[in-house]
Amino acid sequence: MRRTTKSGAEGFTLIELLIVVVIIGILAAIAIPQFTSTKEKAFDAAAQSDIRNMMTAEEAHFFNNQAYAAVSVAAGGGADLDGDGTRDFQASTNIALTVTAYTDGYKITAKHASSPNTWCVNSSSGNADEAVGQIVEGTDC
Repeated sequence: MRRTTKSGAEGFTLIELLIVVVIIGILAAIAIPQFTSTKEKAFDAAAQSDIRNMMTAEEAHFFNNQAYAAVSVAAGGGADLDGDGTRDFQASTNIALTVTAYTDGYKITAKHASSPNTWCVNSSSGNADEAVGQIVEGTDC
């Protein structure tokens, strides 16, 4: 509500300005945690995507060599699974992966550097603690 003074100047009252500041503060208190949660979900989605891509690379390697490759991929690094000098897999930025090879499958673990969560999948029915072939949170799969 605008007020007009005797001199003709218009403006807002102090109460009106304080109410606007309080409303902005409440909105910020609600929005900031939501943004943080959304960033963490995006980091986790990138780690899960890298797991799927590594699964494809492992299956292609198995098709050509009849064995799975054990490899550790640094954050943002690549992996040459068959040793021919070309990268068979490229990790996303800030995501590190570890592949443990078994005779009947593999276990892939991935973690984004900015997320507290670790994701893994196990294709080996003889070495799986959880459901085979499903990406789960944690290192026990």
